[in-house]
Amino acid sequence: MYDIVIIGAGPAGISAGIYAVSRGKKTLIVEKRAVGGLIGNVSTVTHYAGIIEGETGTTFAKRLQKQAEEAGIEIIYETVQKVELNGNIKKVQTDHGVYEAKKVIIANGTTPRKLGIPGEKELDGIGMGLNAARDGKKYEGKHVYVVGGADGAVKEALYLANYAKLVTIIHFEETLGCIVQFREKVEQTSNIKLRFGSRLHAVHGVGQVETLEISDEKTGRIERISDPGCGIFVYAGTTPNTELYTQLRLNNGFIPVDENQETEIAGVYAAGDICEKQVRQVATAVSDGTIAAIQAAM
Repeated sequence: MYDIVIIGAGPAGISAGIYAVSRGKKTLIVEKRAVGGLIGNVSTVTHYAGIIEGETGTTFAKRLQKQAEEAGIEIIYETVQKVELNGNIKKVQTDHGVYEAKKVIIANGTTPRKLGIPGEKELDGIGMGLNAARDGKKYEGKHVYVVGGADGAVKEALYLANYAKLVTIIHFEETLGCIVQFREKVEQTSNIKLRFGSRLHAVHGVGQVETLEISDEKTGRIERISDPGCGIFVYAGTTPNTELYTQLRLNNGFIPVDENQETEIAGVYAAGDICEKQVRQVATAVSDGTIAAIQAAM
């Protein structure tokens, strides 16, 4: 029996764990893959107070894990299959066992959204749906395409510009939706090309991307581009990982919480990007986890 079980080991979950054990609570974090969550996959970490010079998603995740281990948090790497949140004793069932707790903090974040276009599934990982931090160097001197125009997409495009011959940002709006700092950097980067009012319509190839189709938002015209061996990096938003939480009311798939990060079920809290909120950043995830753990420990 645990005092608190935390689902997810991203910044929100690790923050919650640190504060929970500091208050003498027997705490367990259940993580599906690795400490860090989505932030562990980004090329660079920016705008978080206290980051080290040259901070990457990998280094940030490693420091999260080190701090958690030094705090004495128990972390297991298992897949949650079912949860029972009602009642005084909560149950979290994984592919290896069942864990009981008085309180549960849900912090298992979101998953990158797929485009759902022809060829995406067949070419996933071999030219399509790539990760900039992991795959960027493989496309040195080649053409790459970045789908998306928000902060995350543009930041990764700037990183990829260090390796690629040409980076083309495909965005359905007429302007980038990123912060001014990133927009100015794009303007100063000669090998970044912008294609506004456009969407990636389809990809084709065997063993690699050979051609891609880009549609015009205004005219509907589809341009077919031959670019064998190019790389396509998709940053089209995320979807919350809330499919297991059928006992909770959701808003557009996200979990509503109060000012204490508590859900409508007593003793069940949520923290980080999985919550219904306006701002999704590492800083706000850490804040959510802090509040959730302090309240759960009372």
